Amino acid sequence: MRPVLLSNLFALLALTALQAGADPLSLDVVRNNPVIDRLIPQDAVFEKVADGFQFIEGPVWRGSQAEGHLLFSDIPANRVYRWDPRTDEVTVEIEPIHDPDIVTGAQGGSNGLLEDSSGRLVLFEHGMRRVARVGGDGVRRSIADRYQGARLNSPNDGVFHSSGALFFTDPPYGFVLGDGDRNKEVKQNGIYRLDADGSVNLVGQMHRPNGIGLSPDEKSLYVASSDMEQKFWMRFSVRDDLSLSAGDVFFDARDIKDAGVPDGFAVDRAGNIWASGPGGLVVISPDGVHLGTVRTPEQPANATFDANEQHIFLTARTGLYRLRLHD
Repeated sequence: MRPVLLSNLFALLALTALQAGADPLSLDVVRNNPVIDRLIPQDAVFEKVADGFQFIEGPVWRGSQAEGHLLFSDIPANRVYRWDPRTDEVTVEIEPIHDPDIVTGAQGGSNGLLEDSSGRLVLFEHGMRRVARVGGDGVRRSIADRYQGARLNSPNDGVFHSSGALFFTDPPYGFVLGDGDRNKEVKQNGIYRLDADGSVNLVGQMHRPNGIGLSPDEKSLYVASSDMEQKFWMRFSVRDDLSLSAGDVFFDARDIKDAGVPDGFAVDRAGNIWASGPGGLVVISPDGVHLGTVRTPEQPANATFDANEQHIFLTARTGLYRLRLHD
């Protein structure tokens, strides 16, 4: 285990309360379409690999299949954790995310995590109200925190386009009072594009934009609507200038009676969407067909694949889960 500097005794106790070690679970899959059997075979292995968190989100796999590791956020704990598959250990990677000495009017640590094309870690920070990047010197700096001079709400999740542009969502979840909070400076809850020159461009608006991803051909941008009254995933056409079409409902989950709303998701190389949503992990084809749902012990908030798409990892409230899809 790498040495970890913890700020106080409470943090130390919280860390030692974490439990790592694969815990095999029974696999419960609602199979709506035969395609799901190719994606999730009957002998797929479902495990809880770590437990004891507060509310985890934003997983990202870093490195190769053989040598890589997983990072993920714990929003209220104000930390980014690392899980190493070779040692099966959980360690603190970054703490704190939201500097308690900086008053921003928002709260919470990071949510979504990404790697840029240079392998640098990018964080969507609720409490700091910004998108930040860890440089080669190890220092975390803001790369987007304002739109037309007004502070962003609480950047949530993002996806890189091959051009280097970054699309990201900005709901009001970091505010105590949400849309009615006095600290809210931009009227909209937006979908933004951060360009290489540092400009932040509003490219769409939704009531509760959350998880975001691109199709493999980058012609479609998907955004989850995390709203009890608007439980669906939107699809926007990406134009040549990287502006977006008006968008349409890609998959409507309002008829699914299970608990949960659309949240973070991963898009596989074939274009299938593996989404946190009502009932667990909702698998949707590139044509918008509900292929099936993996029912999970806890409601997942986000998902990501490892380098070879051998596993998909789920951050689900207090537990980190792993579903092995192939050998």
